Amino acid sequence: MKFSRLVSPAAALMAVGVMVQTAESVEVGDDAPSISATTHTGEAWKSSDHADKTVVYFFFPAAMTGGCTKQSCAYRDDLESLNEKGVEVVGVSGDSVSGLKHFDDKHDFGYMMLSDFDGKISEALGVPAGKGSTLTFEIDGEKVDFERGVTTKRWTVITKDGKVVYKQEVKNAAGDSKAVMAFLEKQ
Repeated sequence: MKFSRLVSPAAALMAVGVMVQTAESVEVGDDAPSISATTHTGEAWKSSDHADKTVVYFFFPAAMTGGCTKQSCAYRDDLESLNEKGVEVVGVSGDSVSGLKHFDDKHDFGYMMLSDFDGKISEALGVPAGKGSTLTFEIDGEKVDFERGVTTKRWTVITKDGKVVYKQEVKNAAGDSKAVMAFLEKQ
């Protein structure tokens, strides 16, 4: 498949950089909220089905953009090490299910991605989100619109044993998975 971006990098940054609303804060030590969503494969996903694992929710603003691709690919590259520790990795963004499917088709991530199109996951986990937008990419010679209902900030939240054990705004997209692995090594 051939992918190319049809929007300027400056426009993409403007689209993901404007945050207009924030969610109530969920702090480390709080009970982990119940999450249910649709995955990039169209399946239902519920946090209650994964209660026996440590779950890493990494939020990214927009599929197919530079920093989000670096962050998502880094988790893909570290997935085996994380899975060996009983960790389940879940990518979360306000992108539509179809947009996330295209994103996975291009990069073969190997983990579930949840569509937070309505912002309920970011709200439940206290991750700031703003209005969504649409970016257009070329896939196999055809223009495809990637719609986002909300645009989340780049955050990582980890739950374990029914509690939030880690919550951090991500400053280095490509280094997020390494920071998570370092945190988990200390647990």
